[in-house]
Amino acid sequence: MSRVVISRIATVTALGDGLDQLWQRLLHGDSGISPLSRFSCENYISRYAACIEALQTSKDASLQDSILARVATQMPDIPGDSRLLVASTKGEIDRLTATCRRGDALPESVLFEPFAAKVARYFGLSATGCNINAACASSTIAVARAAAMIASGEVESVLVYAADLVSEFVFSGFSALQALSDEPCRPFDQRRKGLTLGEAGIALLLMSESCAHRRGELPQAYVVGWGVANDAHHVTAPARDGCGLILAIQQALKKAEIKTSQVAAINAHGTGTIYNDAMELTAFNAVFGESLPPLHGVKGSLGHCLGAAGGVEIAIASRSLQQQLIPGTVGCLDAEAAGQGQLSSIPQKISGDYLLSSNSGFGGINATVILQGVAS
Repeated sequence: MSRVVISRIATVTALGDGLDQLWQRLLHGDSGISPLSRFSCENYISRYAACIEALQTSKDASLQDSILARVATQMPDIPGDSRLLVASTKGEIDRLTATCRRGDALPESVLFEPFAAKVARYFGLSATGCNINAACASSTIAVARAAAMIASGEVESVLVYAADLVSEFVFSGFSALQALSDEPCRPFDQRRKGLTLGEAGIALLLMSESCAHRRGELPQAYVVGWGVANDAHHVTAPARDGCGLILAIQQALKKAEIKTSQVAAINAHGTGTIYNDAMELTAFNAVFGESLPPLHGVKGSLGHCLGAAGGVEIAIASRSLQQQLIPGTVGCLDAEAAGQGQLSSIPQKISGDYLLSSNSGFGGINATVILQGVAS
């Protein structure tokens, strides 16, 4: 089995471009959540979102083009024969919305296959790959799939690209579900009211260790474990007992061949909704018990970036292992009882080689990835 390396990372979020800037602003406790101006929120239960600054569009281009260009600039000259896995729940949803409002026929360009082909062109890849649409666990599953392909020897290099937009279509849907908070979200706080939407673009280049060494790529982290499970409970609500997430974590621990006591920290999904946060804490306590490590969530800073959420959080997790530090959970001022002592609104020091990142989504989907740090 080939050891799997994350060799390069590129990010564009509401806290700026690049992982260095993102990391520093997370440590400062900054938040990209602000009142929305992209469309009117008059008919919705919230007016907040975490949008990327200075996105540009035109009649022939989507906001996704602007994100893609900014991500690709950070990651030039990747191997042209790398496989591509795109992770997005809605793709170029802004073009779809505009087309529907005009009453025009839907252009082929709003489908996922052309979107994946566009990503391939931006990065100079010979194959267009495919899009993984697995709700809010999309990019976590994409990383897991990429790692499995490399570990098995099927390929040597995989580019995972994930991006989703704050659109009125999605915003109105979450508003109708009463899932949005009327204030910036407060993950794991006892007085949490719901989630805040965000947007992001993320690229992760995964390689076999031998390929990375041959190409002179410096490992950022190793992907050593992954797990995916479905609780088959409800279309939008998680199983209260966390059974799906528990199974996904157990799979990841088994794959990584480590004990719960070896996990130094957890990057949780932490949407700020009442039931998701409670489910996660239930699952974490069930698996880790007295060895529950420090945990945090970043959606109080970045909003919920849908299919891109897991990819951004895995990028942050790699830096956490390097720095032996996890950012604070912005908005968590009075932690849920099941997480007290492990959650903090300020950065926490950690000690260890492994970090678990988890995401859960509509349809009962749960996914986890375990990263191992790079020895100094």
